[in-house]
Amino acid sequence: MTTPCIPHPSPNTQHPISKIGLIAGNGNFPFLVIEGARRAGATVAVAAIREETDPAIEKLADRFTWVGIGQLGKMLRFFKNEGVDKAIMAGQVKHVQIFSSAIPDVRMLKMLLRLPRRNTDALIGAVANELASEGIELIDSTYFLKDQLPEVGALTKRAPDDREQSDIEYGLEIAREIARLDLGQTIVVRDRACVAIEAMEGTDAVIRRAGELVRGRLTVVKIAKPDQDMRFDVPVVGVPTVESMIAARATCLCLTAGKTLIFDRDETIKLANKNKIAILAA
Repeated sequence: MTTPCIPHPSPNTQHPISKIGLIAGNGNFPFLVIEGARRAGATVAVAAIREETDPAIEKLADRFTWVGIGQLGKMLRFFKNEGVDKAIMAGQVKHVQIFSSAIPDVRMLKMLLRLPRRNTDALIGAVANELASEGIELIDSTYFLKDQLPEVGALTKRAPDDREQSDIEYGLEIAREIARLDLGQTIVVRDRACVAIEAMEGTDAVIRRAGELVRGRLTVVKIAKPDQDMRFDVPVVGVPTVESMIAARATCLCLTAGKTLIFDRDETIKLANKNKIAILAA
């Protein structure tokens, strides 16, 4: 599905954002967006996904509402009533929620019926289209978090060894094809053989599944799509990712430089160093 071509602004523009709408999914991402927005002097109107979002976010929002996974119309009305003309989507909404017992409202149902497929790009791209139709621009989800995107190079004390580098090269080749097909962002490799590929379960779950299949010497490759739309589905890693690698006895993580968010970066790198895990941004 084709989504609107919307330029990705920089926090250093001459016209900084004073108010932002936040579509909040699960995890830490929405909280970090609020912190970043506050540092930039912006107020935040949060539409939190009832099935996914940490309730603690309600206390941090300037304006707030809960919406069910299928309540697209309610979310749009909330943003319009709050005078929002720019929005950020942050935090995962598990793809399996689309197949849950949630009942879509009329706006969501019409959107779903128009979709030729229901993969991540099509679903979230359609939401972006609905926002745009109401005069609300969905912007780069890392707008307030540019300092958390790693540059090229080893991020840990230990760089990948020859075996891990060979697995990275193999894994990148496979992962790019999987990402192009919008099937997942993560692949787990050992000795140039694919152990596990991410589907709907998420990065941490696929790493742990790989550890159940093969014990030790695993390399994890997590990449952005070849034409990654930074407005949504941006790759994210953090402490839970490294914890999953420790449980699976994985020794190396490769991620896409400039397009992967590292949450709690200092803690994440410290934990990786403590367990002799190499992290490379490539």
